[in-house]
Amino acid sequence: MPESFENVVGLGVQGVVDGHAVLVGREQMLAEWVIELPRELAEAKAAAEAEGRTAVAVAWDGEARGVLTVADAIKQTSAQAVAELRRLGLTPVLLTGDNKLVAESVARAVGIDEVIAEVLPQDKADVVKRLQGEGRTVAMVGDGVNDAAALATADLGLAMGTGTDAAIEAGDLTLVRGDLRVAADAIRLSRRTLTTIKGNLFWAFGYNVAALPLAALGMLNPVIAGAAMAFSSVFVVTNSLRLRTFK
Repeated sequence: MPESFENVVGLGVQGVVDGHAVLVGREQMLAEWVIELPRELAEAKAAAEAEGRTAVAVAWDGEARGVLTVADAIKQTSAQAVAELRRLGLTPVLLTGDNKLVAESVARAVGIDEVIAEVLPQDKADVVKRLQGEGRTVAMVGDGVNDAAALATADLGLAMGTGTDAAIEAGDLTLVRGDLRVAADAIRLSRRTLTTIKGNLFWAFGYNVAALPLAALGMLNPVIAGAAMAFSSVFVVTNSLRLRTFK
């Protein structure tokens, strides 16, 4: 039975089990305890990472004992979602705390060229700020507690509805389905909405600015000017209802 347990953010966990000090996490975490991976374990870790899996070291009583490998299953729709984001003129970037080799393997599988890996949770927001400092408008998609700060910092934070409450609270918009393609749909809908708003403003001002001064100068029948104002309202409502056809 565990006698103590501590989560070391971004590195792993540590605790005492049946009187043994146990560490499970990144190699950096073991290094802080001056524990090195034996050659066989180091080779096993490198082989796992080369195959796109995340390797987690296990040590107790001051000695590395094994390497656990885990891998996230890439959803079949992820590559399609990345392609849709590209068609919208966006540049997808993979920002992750995973090992660089693992991150690059996942990026290749889904079609992402730019990878920022091995980023600690508290540093993700700093990466977003750096991208913004380069003149980029940043939309961040995340689902975990570690993503909350970055979601809040980004120009647009998109939280996956299947993620943690912290991410949902920090995001500007919650995507109900756990499908990355929904992010592309949300951006397309927001662009369509903004275009509709601009069109409504243009025509509403056009009808009223043109009709009212002419009626005031006696150059237009006030009844026609009033009808133009009413028609502008009808146009705005009808034009906005077109958004219901969005797919």
